[in-house]
Amino acid sequence: MLVEADEFVSNDGALIGQERAKKALNFGLGIEAKGYNLYVMGEQATGRFTLVQDYINKIAKTKVSPDDYCYLNNFDDERQPVALKLASGHSTSFVKDVENLLDEILDTFPAVFENPSFQRKKAALVRANEQRYDLAIDEVESYALERDISLIEENGSISFSPIIDGEPISDKEFASFDEAKRQSYYQLIDNLETRLNEALIEVPMWQRETAEKIRNLKKSSAEQAIKPLVKQLEHKYRDDIAVLQYLKQMNTHLIDTVIELMGDEPSKDEKADEYDKKSVLTETYVPNVLIKNIPQNGAPIVYEANPNHQNLFGKIEYTSVQGSVYTNYRMIVSGALHRANGGYLLLDADKLLEQPYVWESLKLALKSKQLKMELPQQEVGMSNSITQTPQSIPLKVKVVLMGSRELYYALQDYDEEFKELVRVLVDFDTEIDFNQANVNSFVAAAKKHSIQIGLESITQSALKRLVEYSFRLAEHQSKLSARVADVIELINEAHYFASQSFSNLLDTQHIEAALEAKRNRTGRASESLVQEISEGHVLIDTDEFAVGKVNGLTVLEVGDTAFGTPARITSTVYAGASGVVDIEREVELGQSIHSKGVMLLTGYLGNKYAQSFPLTVSANIALEQSYGYIDGDSASLGELIALISALTDIPVDQGIAITGSINQYGEVQAVGGVNEKIEGFFSLCYLRGLNGNQGVIIPRSNKLNLVLDKTIIDAVAKGDFNIFAVSNVDEAIEILMKQEAGELSSRGRYPKRSVHYHAVNRLYNIANIVNGSDEE
Repeated sequence: MLVEADEFVSNDGALIGQERAKKALNFGLGIEAKGYNLYVMGEQATGRFTLVQDYINKIAKTKVSPDDYCYLNNFDDERQPVALKLASGHSTSFVKDVENLLDEILDTFPAVFENPSFQRKKAALVRANEQRYDLAIDEVESYALERDISLIEENGSISFSPIIDGEPISDKEFASFDEAKRQSYYQLIDNLETRLNEALIEVPMWQRETAEKIRNLKKSSAEQAIKPLVKQLEHKYRDDIAVLQYLKQMNTHLIDTVIELMGDEPSKDEKADEYDKKSVLTETYVPNVLIKNIPQNGAPIVYEANPNHQNLFGKIEYTSVQGSVYTNYRMIVSGALHRANGGYLLLDADKLLEQPYVWESLKLALKSKQLKMELPQQEVGMSNSITQTPQSIPLKVKVVLMGSRELYYALQDYDEEFKELVRVLVDFDTEIDFNQANVNSFVAAAKKHSIQIGLESITQSALKRLVEYSFRLAEHQSKLSARVADVIELINEAHYFASQSFSNLLDTQHIEAALEAKRNRTGRASESLVQEISEGHVLIDTDEFAVGKVNGLTVLEVGDTAFGTPARITSTVYAGASGVVDIEREVELGQSIHSKGVMLLTGYLGNKYAQSFPLTVSANIALEQSYGYIDGDSASLGELIALISALTDIPVDQGIAITGSINQYGEVQAVGGVNEKIEGFFSLCYLRGLNGNQGVIIPRSNKLNLVLDKTIIDAVAKGDFNIFAVSNVDEAIEILMKQEAGELSSRGRYPKRSVHYHAVNRLYNIANIVNGSDEE
């Protein structure tokens, strides 16, 4: 399909193709029933995240913005903070109102306690207490004077002294008295001290009563000052019962806090004192906003890149106060589930399941529809610190998991709850149909990105080259790759080469330069293998003929790079009954799919040649100079040709490599990596010199997958290199062995001098040899 430049129309940002995924997204995001969360299945870089965000954004804007949530101090039990629901966007204003209330209280106190009226009332209470004390002392003093004893009050202590001639005597004078007189005074003073103690026994009670009256005075004064301030807030939030209940509880607690903080004399450092008071009030009364939404924004969309337990469910922070661990309701931090509540939460399923406790906690939250902040490590005894148990919050969220195909089916098989909670599968295609609409979208995306990175435009030829590159990624002549990110990456790299040539227009040569640079960066391994083959370290022939030897084609993956390389397949046949032995399997290098491909060879031999006698043969098959694990059945066609060559002693053209899978009836089946395989063998032939006879054999069903490098296309067009497409083993035999394969006649025989004729005769002779040996 050729698309003219003026046909490249922009779109609204919808992703290229993926109609199945779009329909599934519309359904999953639209249905409100319980358990209809989504699993977005597809490979990385297919644009699944972009599509999900695009669709959710459109739907989220039409939704009502969810409520805000705050955590409040629970004055009855500080370990269990209370959750407060507020209308969307109202949490900020409520916090501001509480902060203003506290500022007004700081402005009001301790001035209320310094008011002359309060001071007079306080002084009266203190004075009344002092009068009672003075009256008790006066009574004892009068009693003492009547007995010529003086009551002396000094430095807060009371003592007694005899009076002689109207004056208290000194200790020296008292010592001059005779013993009888001193004893009489001792008895008298003891009596006075007893009377004094009896008179003052109620002093502590008087002081307690006075202190209680002063506290009540402070309380009533504080209540009178605070009540109108709180009343304003109560009036503003008169329609919100939860807020009114909190304000009522706060009012009672606030009075006690104010008395405790501001009832005493201010310290000398007034600024520090003011800061400490405000800090205490803030930490005690200001709501902790956990979820804050903007009414005009609709439903929230949250993507959590690192879904560990704290990031998802929130956390409770701690601090150290005088060596002790401390926390409160203000140290509760929201998680992604809090922020996405009432909206949509996007998670990478693979990362989610790697985190301990998270998947089970998420399932519990979705089933209960309650978001409870718990520390899972406490359940297993990993923490014994004093913590909080915040009140749970109602949860309504649509979870969108993004993960691999393998993980989805594993969860389906092993987790029964997964089926109940994730009912919608959004399956992303790895390929996109090549039609006008998708090409237009592809081109629009390429143009848009080019402009975003600073380019003025992109030429039509460059756009066509990008489409060809997408074909190559998809390995299909009529499908684009869904890995749009790889195309974007190529544009970025081509932009670099455009800037190097001081061009603001992206053209084909810049894209080719980027592709060549990438091949150069990642081509060391492939070039080393070709060099080893050319130097003879790895035995691969690209001309002449050989018996029992075939050049197979393999694909090696190193990091994010895949490249093809030839591998020699050899086979030997001899008389015996051990069957076809896969040497790779015997040494545990052949994986299950490869071993299956080799075992199919026996089925083919028996069906093709041994209809009238028992199949009796001993043969070995190996991939020479292969020292790693081998999997896949794409070498089975080459292995069969090598086996037939060894069986018939007919040589195989070494200038032609082969790839393909077969079934027991000799039909050739499609394989993967066909482009890389062809390019790998072509590189070797090109290095040694093309002679026009070299080429590769591929399954006919792989023709649609051919998206080859221009160098190979030109070589094929000139006749310097050949690509043969076959649908059965016979076609491959005739190309490689240059002889007629042979067709079974109505009499059940193959033509003489045909390959199959020689194979039947050889197998018949081996069967006779082996059976004859058995009879002996």
